[in-house]
Amino acid sequence: MDSADLKFDVNTELASRRTGMAFQRTRMAADRTLMSVIRTSLSLISFGFTIYQVFQRLRDQNLLTGAAPARHFGVALVALGVGMLIIGIIYHIQFMVELRKMRKSMAASGLIHAESGFPVSLTLLTAVALLVIGIGAIVSMTFAIGPFG
Repeated sequence: MDSADLKFDVNTELASRRTGMAFQRTRMAADRTLMSVIRTSLSLISFGFTIYQVFQRLRDQNLLTGAAPARHFGVALVALGVGMLIIGIIYHIQFMVELRKMRKSMAASGLIHAESGFPVSLTLLTAVALLVIGIGAIVSMTFAIGPFG
């Protein structure tokens, strides 16, 4: 093996490793995107729930009589946050499935080694937990039942 072949092998190996690391960076970018969806959804859910609770308490204490529109606005904000979260979770899952398919295809072609795994996304688990809480809040607000009533 001469030096040109050795240089080609080293360059090929480096390119393969860089491509593998690019997949990891792309996965982390997808997690950051989902985190931004979580932040926005959490803001909408918490703000909507707070508006609902404030006007509900004022109505319960007979300090306010026409609180229905404000309470409906609170429910709408919570529903918007939950809807946004659902769309963000679906997008994230679809993106990760496609990324894994592409990575597996490139590994089968020998373009990357695919040695590092794709762990379960803690961001996705957090998004699902917030989704459950948001749905619980909507049910509680709409039907006056549950832990948030």
